[in-house]
Amino acid sequence: MTGIGFEAKFLLLSAAVKAKLDASGACHDFDHTRRVIQNALRLAEMLPMADKQVVRMAALLHDLARPEEAQAKGGLCHAELGAKLVIPLLCEEGFESDFIDRVSAAILTHRYRARRIPASLEAEIVYDADKLDSLGAVGLGRAFLFAGRENARLHNTEAEALNSPAYSREDTAYREYLVKLRKLPGEMRTKPGKKIAAQRAKFMDKFFNRLNEETGLNI
Repeated sequence: MTGIGFEAKFLLLSAAVKAKLDASGACHDFDHTRRVIQNALRLAEMLPMADKQVVRMAALLHDLARPEEAQAKGGLCHAELGAKLVIPLLCEEGFESDFIDRVSAAILTHRYRARRIPASLEAEIVYDADKLDSLGAVGLGRAFLFAGRENARLHNTEAEALNSPAYSREDTAYREYLVKLRKLPGEMRTKPGKKIAAQRAKFMDKFFNRLNEETGLNI
């Protein structure tokens, strides 16, 4: 596969992914995908043993099945479905079977809640790149976007958040922080990913402490 050939195919697939994701929710639109690609390339620069083409393609396609998961209200795993959908897609574009398998494997293991362990450096990078977009200022913005989409409250107590189901009025940004986001730094797979995640997590900790104070919910 030549560099030019890869770039042309990457741009073609980017347009298709953008069209699909931009018709879905803002939390996982193509802006998110673009940031994950950026995060992944940043990590790959610090981990030069990684295959950057596998990393870029897996980052581009990692949320391909997000619209289906959103429609099912979490009733299916977008990572599992996406890992299957990319196989014929990449095959049609003429990619080699080994490349397709590595991209598919990275997509399969990128989801935090699925608890699948990334089996390659490229898969670890994609996993970390996706998680970094859930942390820091961007992570906060995305958490509130999701809560707004589900008509959740602005804020609630820790007890209300932890004792309520997903996709409910209590599925606030704070619930996402308590259930998932605050745990992410300890789940990162690469050394540079861990360092960046820790920095971004500190910002989120300060934000929710302040929000608790301002709303009188620091209990």
